Amino acid sequence: MNLQLIDDIHILTLTNADNGGDNRFTTDVIYEYLAALDIVERYQGNTALVLTCEHEKTFCTGINLDWLTQQNNAGRQQFSIAFETLLCRLALLNAPTVACINGNAYAGGAILASAADYRLMRSDRGRFCFPEVNINIPFNPVSHDIAQLLPNKQTLKDMMLMGTAYTGEECAELQIVDSIHPASELQDQAITLATTLASKDRNTYSTIRNLMRPAIQAHLNRLTT
Repeated sequence: MNLQLIDDIHILTLTNADNGGDNRFTTDVIYEYLAALDIVERYQGNTALVLTCEHEKTFCTGINLDWLTQQNNAGRQQFSIAFETLLCRLALLNAPTVACINGNAYAGGAILASAADYRLMRSDRGRFCFPEVNINIPFNPVSHDIAQLLPNKQTLKDMMLMGTAYTGEECAELQIVDSIHPASELQDQAITLATTLASKDRNTYSTIRNLMRPAIQAHLNRLTT
């Protein structure tokens, strides 16, 4: 991944979608995310974070399950704690966050996008899906509460209990994402939104937003104490 600062906006671009990578999570990848969040948190002055990907069809497809099954119990526990910490820290970051979903967002990738304050998605390609019920991986309390940040509860029920996958147009209709755009305009629109959000006092913004997410704050307190 690559973190850039452009006109006070932090842009974290995922770069491992080629060659079967699909920007999937391992412990080392999560530590890269956490290091990027450290940089954003330490930035002096107003800012916002845009999370996007350079690939034309894949945003993130979640946990690298082939890798995870090869880890011992200690390794799997280390991964679980790191991933839960990432989700909570993104949801409670001391700056606005925008997920720029350029393609498929599945499983943990969709949960990661759900932790952002706003989601913009490509209109003509990609799906947003929680397939956990179909791959026999139950939600844990952290991923469940992150998913609950999505506003449409009927849609969320169908996503979680049926594993329904939605296109960009369907995501917009069902309030999974805030807006959809052609691929050629998507990142510019995300940066425009981030710039608007970054004009707000970041402490005021994050305090208001975090008071709306007490369950996530409780999880982060548990994970970091």
